[in-house]
Amino acid sequence: MADETTLPAYLARPVGRTAPVGVVVAHELFAVNPDIRGVADDLAEAGYLAIAPEFYHRHTEPGRWLKRTDAGRQEGFALLHRLSREDALADVDACLGRLGQQPGIQRTALIGFSAGGHLAYLAACRLPVSRTAVLYGGWLPTTDIPMSRPTATLDLTPGISGRLLYLVGEDDALIDTGQRGQIHAALERAGVEHELVTYPGVEHAFFWRGTPAFDQKARDDAWTRILNLLAGY
Repeated sequence: MADETTLPAYLARPVGRTAPVGVVVAHELFAVNPDIRGVADDLAEAGYLAIAPEFYHRHTEPGRWLKRTDAGRQEGFALLHRLSREDALADVDACLGRLGQQPGIQRTALIGFSAGGHLAYLAACRLPVSRTAVLYGGWLPTTDIPMSRPTATLDLTPGISGRLLYLVGEDDALIDTGQRGQIHAALERAGVEHELVTYPGVEHAFFWRGTPAFDQKARDDAWTRILNLLAGY
């Protein structure tokens, strides 16, 4: 890295023929936990080369991830509030560069969850990414986290050059109807090729099995849409 730090990451390689698309998986509050590694593994099984970087690497030891507990959530927020916009973009850029150097990779994509969804949206605004899947990315219209400063990330929407898929639950307490309307309006105004999908009766973090918000039907639909997005080249 330019700041002389080392960026640890989980890399999942497909067996056999590799699709010409490399995918960066941006983790949520709890870092590169088994759920995030599972997404990378599932992408590899589908034929994609996937990399899940540890965005907290400047402030914690390599390989550390947090449990879905109050203590884990508190530590996660503390780490999230130390992740600056430019550091996050530098990390994604490094991963895109690494993917682009791999044999057979012609294009790159992003998938992000919650805080990582925000990061994926931000990166799509500032970096040459062809496809982006944002799962319930929060704080986009606000300046509540360092990644959304000095101006709200949503204001950067005109910089998106690729296609964007935004997936969110109708009952998401973090992303209410008003914010969903703001996101849709920003994408429409900027002329971004996009799809915004809202799942009725579904809450934040619906994608993760074993959590109170988990919704199998929404997860299945979301995964199908993600794979269709990646295959749409």
